[in-house]
Amino acid sequence: MRRTKIVATLGPSSDSDEVISALVSAGVDVFRLSFAHGDIASGIEKLRRVRKLAPTVAIMVDIPGPKIRAGSFGSEAVALVFGTELTLSEGFDQISSAHEIFVEREGVLRALKIGDRVHIGDGGVSLEIVRIGASVVASVISGGSVMGKPGLSLPSSITGDQLPTVEDRERLEALRGEDFEILATSFVRSAFDVVSVRSVLSRSDVMIMAKIETAEGVDNLSEIVEVADAIMVARGDLGVRLPIEDVPHLQKKIVREGIRFARPVVVATQMLESMTHAHVPTRAEVTDVANAVLDGASAVMLSAETAIGTNPVAVVETMCRIVERAELNFPYRKWGSELGVQEVVGHRSEATRVTAAITGAAWRAAMEEDAVAIVACTRSGMTARAISRFRPPMPIIAITPNEKTARSLRSSWGVIDVIISEASDMNELTDMAIEHLRKMNIATDGDAVVIMAGSQRGGAATTDTVRMAIVS
Repeated sequence: MRRTKIVATLGPSSDSDEVISALVSAGVDVFRLSFAHGDIASGIEKLRRVRKLAPTVAIMVDIPGPKIRAGSFGSEAVALVFGTELTLSEGFDQISSAHEIFVEREGVLRALKIGDRVHIGDGGVSLEIVRIGASVVASVISGGSVMGKPGLSLPSSITGDQLPTVEDRERLEALRGEDFEILATSFVRSAFDVVSVRSVLSRSDVMIMAKIETAEGVDNLSEIVEVADAIMVARGDLGVRLPIEDVPHLQKKIVREGIRFARPVVVATQMLESMTHAHVPTRAEVTDVANAVLDGASAVMLSAETAIGTNPVAVVETMCRIVERAELNFPYRKWGSELGVQEVVGHRSEATRVTAAITGAAWRAAMEEDAVAIVACTRSGMTARAISRFRPPMPIIAITPNEKTARSLRSSWGVIDVIISEASDMNELTDMAIEHLRKMNIATDGDAVVIMAGSQRGGAATTDTVRMAIVS
């Protein structure tokens, strides 16, 4: 029973109906659709097609934020050689080359200074501004190959856009009536950014995922996590905006903070990057994925590996094997013990405090009585996510009347199955859960099962009841 979820990015290599279906069979829990490329209509058409092909898988829509992109280098890799000089020019829908890179944003080149650095893509290729006159000239200080329309990372003082950007607003308005579960928001720097995006989308049933990829985002991490529904450790841009040696430590900090607030946390960027073309990952990549699991990540994400890779399905199958092996050594009991209930409560609302206390009690009861499963009866998904933060060794089963909630829980650690039911009576829910566990060969006579639910008085947003049932 794999507990850590897998997010796969769809792209040219995984665009066919056959590959999408095969990816679901291989183990994908969440499909990521990037709305940074192409027109909005094409993106929505793909979203609707994926929903029909994968009705039980969650869909994450990723909007670009204040991302600056280069003019296309084309479909063939272009080599930027260390020490060579090239020109940066403002231009839209222009073809970039090894001699001239077009920047698709008005006015930013005028703000550059000699010595400023520009990173391309995930930062593997970097430039330094060496002359400014009639044109902006840069020297390649870290060479490599580029293709397509990579993002450009400029000094943060230049890209001070507020979220959502004008382009984001167009996407959010078009997405308002579409069927998806998660909205990933790029370059979140404050709680206000999250609130602003949520306000424009005007959807209470969509989880807002804040991508942490700037120094400001790290500095304001706690306030961001408190208002967001989920978090992404976006290591690509994070690694070019902060010292790269800090990234592993920031990853651990962000994961822990997200879990503290019962938020799903996705670790992303270059997890199995070599498998974009190779048949097997590097040993370092395998170790990276395993360490993300041991850090407590809710999910690990594949980007180029499944979007443009030669064998997306094989990549997902490989990721599954690495995750399952790492989970054998996950410190389940130690994790929950060190988390502590008081640590996650703080000054938050009464409903959140009650839910935190009850789920903490449920976790302790499950551990002390060696329960075979924890059942979370939930409408919004919050009960399941709240118990998930304790990372229990037994499976978490969710019972919900809401199909969208069921799909959204595909991003939550440890929630392995979801039952759709309108039942509300605690006895009926208990019987239903036990019967389901029997069919899954998880529970037999004499086994203990912990069940959590919200009472009528507590309200849908509050988990205030916990019960221990013995299977008979």
